[in-house]
Amino acid sequence: MERIDVPVVGGTLAAFRLAPGGGQTVLAVHGITANSREWLAVARALGDRATLVALDLRGRAPSRALPPPFGMEAYSRDMLAVIEHLGLERPVLVGHSLGAYAVARFAADHPSRVRAAVLVDGGLTLPVPDGVDPQAVAAAVLGPALARLRLTFASPEAYHDWWRAHPAFSRGDVSDADLVAYADHDLVGERSSVSEEVVRADAGELLEIGKPAHRLEVTAVLLCAERGMVDDPNPIQPPALAQAWADEAPATRSTERVPGVNHYTIVMGAAGAGVVAQAIVRALQSRDDGPGLRSGG
Repeated sequence: MERIDVPVVGGTLAAFRLAPGGGQTVLAVHGITANSREWLAVARALGDRATLVALDLRGRAPSRALPPPFGMEAYSRDMLAVIEHLGLERPVLVGHSLGAYAVARFAADHPSRVRAAVLVDGGLTLPVPDGVDPQAVAAAVLGPALARLRLTFASPEAYHDWWRAHPAFSRGDVSDADLVAYADHDLVGERSSVSEEVVRADAGELLEIGKPAHRLEVTAVLLCAERGMVDDPNPIQPPALAQAWADEAPATRSTERVPGVNHYTIVMGAAGAGVVAQAIVRALQSRDDGPGLRSGG
Protein backbone atom coordinates (compact mmCIF):
# COMPACT_ATOMS: atom_id res chain seq x y z
CA MET A 1 0.00 0.00 0.00
CA GLU A 2 1.35 3.40 -0.98
CA ARG A 3 0.35 6.69 0.63
CA ILE A 4 0.05 9.72 -1.64
CA ASP A 5 0.00 13.19 -0.08
CA VAL A 6 -1.87 15.68 -2.25
CA PRO A 7 -1.61 19.47 -1.71
CA VAL A 8 -5.11 20.93 -1.41
CA VAL A 9 -6.67 24.10 -0.05
CA GLY A 10 -5.84 24.23 3.65
CA GLY A 11 -3.15 21.54 3.76
CA THR A 12 -2.60 17.96 2.59
CA LEU A 13 -5.13 15.32 1.59
CA ALA A 14 -4.21 11.65 2.07
CA ALA A 15 -4.84 9.11 -0.68
CA PHE A 16 -3.71 5.49 -0.96
CA ARG A 17 -2.90 3.00 -3.70
CA LEU A 18 -4.47 0.05 -1.94
CA ALA A 19 -2.82 -2.69 -4.01
CA PRO A 20 -0.29 -2.88 -6.84
CA GLY A 21 -3.09 -3.50 -9.33
CA GLY A 22 -2.38 -2.71 -12.95
CA GLY A 23 -3.89 -1.00 -15.93
CA GLN A 24 -5.64 2.32 -15.50
CA THR A 25 -6.03 4.16 -12.22
CA VAL A 26 -9.51 4.46 -10.74
CA LEU A 27 -10.28 7.06 -8.08
CA ALA A 28 -12.47 5.87 -5.17
CA VAL A 29 -14.36 8.06 -2.67
CA HIS A 30 -15.75 6.71 0.62
CA GLY A 31 -18.90 7.35 2.67
CA ILE A 32 -19.80 10.04 5.17
CA THR A 33 -18.21 8.57 8.33
CA ALA A 34 -16.02 6.03 6.54
CA ASN A 35 -12.46 6.07 5.22
CA SER A 36 -10.30 4.78 2.38
CA ARG A 37 -10.00 1.29 3.87
CA GLU A 38 -13.60 0.48 2.97
CA TRP A 39 -12.27 -0.17 -0.57
CA LEU A 40 -9.81 -2.96 0.33
CA ALA A 41 -12.08 -5.77 -0.89
CA VAL A 42 -12.83 -3.94 -4.14
CA ALA A 43 -9.11 -3.41 -4.76
CA ARG A 44 -8.53 -7.15 -4.33
CA ALA A 45 -11.46 -8.00 -6.59
CA LEU A 46 -10.00 -5.79 -9.32
CA GLY A 47 -6.70 -7.65 -9.20
CA ASP A 48 -4.49 -6.58 -12.08
CA ARG A 49 -7.36 -5.11 -14.12
CA ALA A 50 -7.03 -1.65 -12.56
CA THR A 51 -5.24 0.27 -9.82
CA LEU A 52 -7.52 1.67 -7.14
CA VAL A 53 -6.52 4.94 -5.48
CA ALA A 54 -8.78 5.67 -2.51
CA LEU A 55 -8.74 9.08 -0.87
CA ASP A 56 -9.62 10.07 2.68
CA LEU A 57 -12.05 12.98 2.49
CA ARG A 58 -11.15 16.10 4.42
CA GLY A 59 -12.18 15.83 8.05
CA ARG A 60 -11.59 12.06 8.16
CA ALA A 61 -8.72 9.71 9.04
CA PRO A 62 -5.30 11.13 7.98
CA SER A 63 -7.10 14.02 6.24
CA ARG A 64 -8.84 15.00 9.48
CA ALA A 65 -6.70 18.10 10.05
CA LEU A 66 -7.93 19.76 6.88
CA PRO A 67 -10.17 22.72 7.77
CA PRO A 68 -13.67 23.65 6.62
CA PRO A 69 -15.45 24.18 4.37
CA PHE A 70 -16.71 20.63 4.01
CA GLY A 71 -19.46 19.54 1.62
CA MET A 72 -19.71 18.65 -2.05
CA GLU A 73 -18.01 21.72 -3.50
CA ALA A 74 -14.98 21.22 -1.27
CA TYR A 75 -14.81 17.48 -1.97
CA SER A 76 -15.13 18.10 -5.71
CA ARG A 77 -12.26 20.59 -5.54
CA ASP A 78 -10.15 18.07 -3.61
CA MET A 79 -10.90 15.35 -6.16
CA LEU A 80 -9.71 17.61 -8.95
CA ALA A 81 -6.49 18.20 -7.01
CA VAL A 82 -5.94 14.42 -6.73
CA ILE A 83 -6.61 13.88 -10.44
CA GLU A 84 -4.18 16.62 -11.41
CA HIS A 85 -1.55 15.53 -8.87
CA LEU A 86 -1.61 11.99 -10.31
CA GLY A 87 -1.75 13.21 -13.90
CA LEU A 88 -4.90 11.20 -14.62
CA GLU A 89 -6.64 11.75 -17.94
CA ARG A 90 -10.39 11.06 -17.84
CA PRO A 91 -10.33 8.44 -15.06
CA VAL A 92 -13.23 6.31 -13.94
CA LEU A 93 -14.58 7.54 -10.60
CA VAL A 94 -16.29 5.29 -8.07
CA GLY A 95 -18.04 6.57 -4.96
CA HIS A 96 -19.91 4.85 -2.14
CA SER A 97 -22.71 6.49 -0.14
CA LEU A 98 -21.68 10.15 0.38
CA GLY A 99 -18.80 9.42 -1.99
CA ALA A 100 -21.33 8.66 -4.74
CA TYR A 101 -22.81 12.13 -4.32
CA ALA A 102 -19.32 13.64 -4.46
CA VAL A 103 -18.51 11.67 -7.62
CA ALA A 104 -21.78 12.71 -9.25
CA ARG A 105 -21.11 16.35 -8.39
CA PHE A 106 -17.61 16.23 -9.83
CA ALA A 107 -18.66 14.36 -12.99
CA ALA A 108 -21.60 16.70 -13.58
CA ASP A 109 -19.44 19.80 -13.15
CA HIS A 110 -16.38 18.44 -15.02
CA PRO A 111 -17.63 15.95 -17.64
CA SER A 112 -14.54 16.43 -19.79
CA ARG A 113 -12.36 15.18 -16.91
CA VAL A 114 -14.24 11.91 -16.32
CA ARG A 115 -14.52 8.74 -18.39
CA ALA A 116 -17.39 7.20 -16.40
CA ALA A 117 -18.94 7.22 -12.93
CA VAL A 118 -19.80 4.22 -10.76
CA LEU A 119 -22.22 5.23 -7.99
CA VAL A 120 -22.49 2.67 -5.19
CA ASP A 121 -25.59 2.89 -2.99
CA GLY A 122 -25.73 6.67 -3.15
CA GLY A 123 -26.13 9.61 -5.48
CA LEU A 124 -29.89 10.20 -5.49
CA THR A 125 -31.84 12.29 -2.97
CA LEU A 126 -34.71 10.53 -1.24
CA PRO A 127 -37.99 12.49 -1.40
CA VAL A 128 -38.28 14.75 1.66
CA PRO A 129 -41.53 16.53 2.59
CA ASP A 130 -41.53 20.33 2.43
CA GLY A 131 -40.45 22.02 5.63
CA VAL A 132 -38.57 19.05 7.05
CA ASP A 133 -35.24 19.91 8.68
CA PRO A 134 -32.36 18.25 6.76
CA GLN A 135 -30.55 17.66 10.05
CA ALA A 136 -33.54 15.71 11.38
CA VAL A 137 -33.58 13.54 8.27
CA ALA A 138 -29.83 12.98 8.56
CA ALA A 139 -30.23 11.99 12.21
CA ALA A 140 -32.89 9.45 11.26
CA VAL A 141 -30.90 7.94 8.39
CA LEU A 142 -27.43 8.17 9.96
CA GLY A 143 -28.41 7.55 13.57
CA PRO A 144 -26.08 4.60 14.26
CA ALA A 145 -23.16 6.28 12.48
CA LEU A 146 -23.67 9.56 14.36
CA ALA A 147 -23.93 7.70 17.68
CA ARG A 148 -20.54 6.10 17.06
CA LEU A 149 -18.88 9.50 16.79
CA ARG A 150 -19.88 10.26 20.41
CA LEU A 151 -18.46 7.04 21.84
CA THR A 152 -15.05 6.46 23.39
CA PHE A 153 -13.14 3.19 23.18
CA ALA A 154 -10.63 1.98 25.75
CA SER A 155 -8.42 0.31 23.16
CA PRO A 156 -8.21 -0.49 19.45
CA GLU A 157 -9.44 -3.99 20.30
CA ALA A 158 -12.56 -2.53 21.88
CA TYR A 159 -13.22 -0.61 18.67
CA HIS A 160 -12.68 -3.77 16.62
CA ASP A 161 -15.23 -5.58 18.77
CA TRP A 162 -17.73 -2.72 18.38
CA TRP A 163 -17.54 -3.07 14.61
CA ARG A 164 -17.72 -6.87 14.76
CA ALA A 165 -21.00 -6.53 16.66
CA HIS A 166 -22.48 -4.05 14.18
CA PRO A 167 -25.64 -5.48 12.54
CA ALA A 168 -24.27 -4.76 9.06
CA PHE A 169 -21.47 -7.27 9.63
CA SER A 170 -23.47 -9.99 11.36
CA ARG A 171 -23.49 -12.23 8.28
CA GLY A 172 -19.73 -12.66 8.39
CA ASP A 173 -19.11 -11.80 4.74
CA VAL A 174 -16.48 -9.14 5.52
CA SER A 175 -12.90 -10.18 6.16
CA ASP A 176 -11.95 -9.59 9.79
CA ALA A 177 -8.60 -8.24 8.64
CA ASP A 178 -10.41 -5.66 6.49
CA LEU A 179 -12.70 -4.72 9.38
CA VAL A 180 -9.71 -4.23 11.69
CA ALA A 181 -7.89 -2.14 9.06
CA TYR A 182 -11.00 -0.01 8.57
CA ALA A 183 -11.38 0.56 12.32
CA ASP A 184 -7.70 1.24 12.94
CA HIS A 185 -7.57 3.78 10.12
CA ASP A 186 -10.43 5.69 11.74
CA LEU A 187 -9.53 5.52 15.43
CA VAL A 188 -7.57 8.46 16.89
CA GLY A 189 -6.90 8.02 20.58
CA GLU A 190 -10.20 6.90 22.05
CA ARG A 191 -12.55 8.22 19.36
CA SER A 192 -13.41 8.16 15.70
CA SER A 193 -11.45 10.62 13.59
CA VAL A 194 -14.71 12.00 12.18
CA SER A 195 -16.32 14.90 14.02
CA GLU A 196 -20.03 15.66 14.15
CA GLU A 197 -19.17 19.07 12.68
CA VAL A 198 -18.15 17.37 9.44
CA VAL A 199 -21.27 15.21 9.27
CA ARG A 200 -23.62 18.07 10.08
CA ALA A 201 -21.99 20.24 7.41
CA ASP A 202 -22.63 17.52 4.85
CA ALA A 203 -26.16 16.98 6.13
CA GLY A 204 -26.91 20.65 5.57
CA GLU A 205 -26.81 19.93 1.82
CA LEU A 206 -29.27 17.05 2.06
CA LEU A 207 -32.05 18.65 0.02
CA GLU A 208 -29.69 19.59 -2.84
CA ILE A 209 -27.12 16.82 -2.71
CA GLY A 210 -28.73 14.51 -5.26
CA LYS A 211 -29.36 17.05 -8.02
CA PRO A 212 -25.99 16.65 -9.82
CA ALA A 213 -26.76 12.99 -10.61
CA HIS A 214 -29.59 14.20 -12.82
CA ARG A 215 -27.16 16.43 -14.76
CA LEU A 216 -24.70 13.65 -15.57
CA GLU A 217 -23.62 13.44 -19.20
CA VAL A 218 -20.96 10.77 -18.75
CA THR A 219 -21.64 7.05 -18.70
CA ALA A 220 -22.88 6.19 -15.22
CA VAL A 221 -24.15 3.16 -13.34
CA LEU A 222 -25.88 3.12 -9.95
CA LEU A 223 -25.45 -0.07 -7.91
CA CYS A 224 -28.11 -0.44 -5.19
CA ALA A 225 -27.75 -2.65 -2.12
CA GLU A 226 -30.75 -4.82 -1.32
CA ARG A 227 -30.61 -3.90 2.39
CA GLY A 228 -29.98 -0.78 4.47
CA MET A 229 -27.39 0.59 6.85
CA VAL A 230 -28.05 -1.85 9.71
CA ASP A 231 -28.88 -4.80 7.45
CA ASP A 232 -32.52 -3.72 7.54
CA PRO A 233 -34.94 -4.26 4.62
CA ASN A 234 -35.03 -0.54 3.74
CA PRO A 235 -32.48 0.19 1.00
CA ILE A 236 -30.71 3.54 0.96
CA GLN A 237 -31.46 3.88 -2.76
CA PRO A 238 -34.91 2.42 -3.50
CA PRO A 239 -35.10 0.49 -6.80
CA ALA A 240 -37.94 2.61 -8.20
CA LEU A 241 -35.99 5.82 -7.58
CA ALA A 242 -32.87 4.37 -9.21
CA GLN A 243 -34.79 3.11 -12.23
CA ALA A 244 -36.47 6.48 -12.75
CA TRP A 245 -33.03 8.12 -12.76
CA ALA A 246 -31.71 5.61 -15.29
CA ASP A 247 -34.78 6.07 -17.49
CA GLU A 248 -34.06 9.80 -17.77
CA ALA A 249 -31.05 9.03 -19.99
CA PRO A 250 -31.09 5.35 -21.01
CA ALA A 251 -28.24 5.81 -23.48
CA THR A 252 -25.78 6.71 -20.73
CA ARG A 253 -27.27 5.53 -17.42
CA SER A 254 -28.07 2.15 -15.93
CA THR A 255 -28.85 0.73 -12.52
CA GLU A 256 -28.36 -2.67 -10.91
CA ARG A 257 -29.80 -4.09 -7.69
CA VAL A 258 -27.21 -6.11 -5.77
CA PRO A 259 -28.91 -8.89 -3.77
CA GLY A 260 -27.68 -10.25 -0.45
CA VAL A 261 -25.73 -7.14 0.55
CA ASN A 262 -26.35 -4.10 2.74
CA HIS A 263 -25.09 -0.54 2.65
CA TYR A 264 -21.70 -1.53 4.08
CA THR A 265 -21.14 -4.96 2.58
CA ILE A 266 -21.82 -3.82 -0.98
CA VAL A 267 -18.22 -2.54 -0.90
CA MET A 268 -16.64 -4.33 2.08
CA GLY A 269 -17.99 -7.85 1.55
CA ALA A 270 -16.52 -10.22 -1.02
CA ALA A 271 -19.73 -10.66 -3.01
CA GLY A 272 -20.55 -6.96 -3.17
CA ALA A 273 -16.96 -6.00 -3.92
CA GLY A 274 -16.98 -8.40 -6.86
CA VAL A 275 -20.03 -6.69 -8.34
CA VAL A 276 -18.48 -3.26 -7.84
CA ALA A 277 -15.23 -4.43 -9.45
CA GLN A 278 -17.12 -5.75 -12.48
CA ALA A 279 -18.92 -2.41 -12.84
CA ILE A 280 -15.57 -0.60 -12.71
CA VAL A 281 -14.13 -2.89 -15.39
CA ARG A 282 -17.13 -2.26 -17.65
CA ALA A 283 -16.70 1.48 -17.08
CA LEU A 284 -13.03 1.22 -18.05
CA GLN A 285 -14.07 -0.49 -21.27
CA SER A 286 -16.54 2.23 -22.21
CA ARG A 287 -15.70 4.37 -25.19
CA ASP A 288 -13.67 7.46 -24.31
CA ASP A 289 -14.94 9.79 -27.03
CA GLY A 290 -16.23 12.35 -24.60
CA PRO A 291 -19.18 12.82 -22.29
CA GLY A 292 -22.53 11.39 -23.21
CA LEU A 293 -21.34 8.25 -25.04
CA ARG A 294 -22.24 4.74 -23.90
CA SER A 295 -19.98 1.70 -23.98
CA GLY A 296 -19.13 0.32 -27.37
CA GLY A 297 -16.57 -1.53 -29.41
